[in-house]
Amino acid sequence: MNSVLISEKANPIIKEYLKNSSYNVINVKKTNAVYKAVSSHTDIYICKVGEEIIIAKEQLKLLQKDLEINKIKYEEGASLLGYSYPSNIIYNAVHMGNYFIHNTKYTDAAVLDSAHRKGLKILHVKQGYTNCSLVVIDDDSVITSDKGLSRVLKMYNIDVLEIQQGSVRLEGFEYGFLGGASGKIGNTILFNGNLEHHPDYMKIKQFIDRKGFDVKYFTDYLLEDIGSIVTINN
Repeated sequence: MNSVLISEKANPIIKEYLKNSSYNVINVKKTNAVYKAVSSHTDIYICKVGEEIIIAKEQLKLLQKDLEINKIKYEEGASLLGYSYPSNIIYNAVHMGNYFIHNTKYTDAAVLDSAHRKGLKILHVKQGYTNCSLVVIDDDSVITSDKGLSRVLKMYNIDVLEIQQGSVRLEGFEYGFLGGASGKIGNTILFNGNLEHHPDYMKIKQFIDRKGFDVKYFTDYLLEDIGSIVTINN
């Protein structure tokens, strides 16, 4: 059975959907290593490079038993997290296609080493919360509200849909990021909450449809940034 790493604070509705879709749900636990709003966010503690996952030491001690029971291979991160930016974004990178995207001034050494071993092209960007900021559709397509990320990715012929900021909840902040409220589950782009309330809903849905993927969201509750949803093919 394939597994999904998701915040323990994610709505029970999305977790039930994942279980009914034959995924094993592994809850990423809150720690005191980072500030409260992101303290159980998957992309704060875990970076997926290819099929390899690199996990921060602070989270690994909480998840190690679950990972081993489910026969999930992992590598321990090289660095401890810091409480706030920029030392809390060391795992918040994105691998898509032949590219590894992050503010590489701060990337954890084990994560960067994995990207180099796989021969990925390293794209340095200013946005440290890279994974939060990108909805990755496929190897060549993303959705983002970050103009700086959009500008860089377009230079490499990546198809970028730019959307408005906001309309995503994040505790303690004016808004969160759509990338942090989403993940790819098989052939479906899954959103944590009601995508219809986003002002660019139709643009987002049409873009994903055009790429040949399904869209799934939940009208029962508002969109919320939970640090993305990471799938692992066991």
